[in-house]
Amino acid sequence: MTAALAASWSATMRYARAAADHFWCAVEDRCPGVLPEREAAVFLAPLGRLAVGGDDPAGRAALLAVLGRAYRRYRLLPHQLSVEAALTATVARHAQWTPELAVVWARASRRASAAAARAAARAGDVPAWWPAEVVDHDRSADGIAILTVRPWRRLPFRPGQAVPVCTECWPGRWRWYSPANAPRPDGTLEFHVRAVAAVSRALVNAVRPGDRLWLGPPRDIGLSLDPASRADLLLVAGGTGLAPLRALVEQVAAAPAGRRVTLVVGARTFVDLYDPISLDKLQRAHDWLTVVPAFSHDVSAEPAEQGDALTVGLHHHRSDQEVYVCGPPMMTAGSRLRLLAAGVPAERIHLPDGFAG
Repeated sequence: MTAALAASWSATMRYARAAADHFWCAVEDRCPGVLPEREAAVFLAPLGRLAVGGDDPAGRAALLAVLGRAYRRYRLLPHQLSVEAALTATVARHAQWTPELAVVWARASRRASAAAARAAARAGDVPAWWPAEVVDHDRSADGIAILTVRPWRRLPFRPGQAVPVCTECWPGRWRWYSPANAPRPDGTLEFHVRAVAAVSRALVNAVRPGDRLWLGPPRDIGLSLDPASRADLLLVAGGTGLAPLRALVEQVAAAPAGRRVTLVVGARTFVDLYDPISLDKLQRAHDWLTVVPAFSHDVSAEPAEQGDALTVGLHHHRSDQEVYVCGPPMMTAGSRLRLLAAGVPAERIHLPDGFAG
């Protein structure tokens, strides 16, 4: 009945606003005052998506990060049965309903609510989401966009973390992206997005300045700097994996002087290097920063710049450096073994845990 679940949820989301109103009324009838009406739509969409299933592990983790905090924030744990019943009743109102589908949805709602409750037990008491406005959208290269967004209220995050992001184009689908900046006085965040799947394609091709996004609670993914360390850094970026590493450069820039940073930026060819102006400005502004391009498929590149990012990075490695690597899964999958084989101690190797987009 998985296909029936997905079809009925798709039918419900065709009337997303009316479905959210019905869901909120159903919750309000059973447990008044727990769920704010204005939050019903952004709560319903991921709950239904979780019930239907089908997300990859990272997408499911993003959903649970958001829903777990929503359950905790709005004190919904004692009202799980009411939430489950409201979800099932909402789908019944908008989809072609049968007794068999009613049983399947009741079970799916129960599983989703239980999963959210378990996530709530691990969550802190912080907002579940921050509405944000897109203030700039730059198609910096083919299939890549740089988005600047301003949350309606300041989002507390640290460089190297990842943030769940949702767009109105795909309500209920949350995906991880790492800000490319350290916290700014104006509260804006910059995301680098490559169009590879539904959410990222929407962020690259459909979203425009003035549109609304939602940002979820930040999460450590293994790329944060140790505040007690002052070791020099070797940062190796592939593609949009540049984003969290550029945020680390900004963090170092705001700290006391004395730390040197080598940032290796990998791309197939020179034209695929999507943020060269920003990188050039960073290097000109800081004499402790060295930016090294690495081109895996550009025969016209200088010999020292030819090769994949990690190969070029290892040419610049020194024994006193902490090494951070971020990029596509194919790049990071074998990075630890290559670094260990090159003599980098395991405790100096920092890789993303797989949940960054």
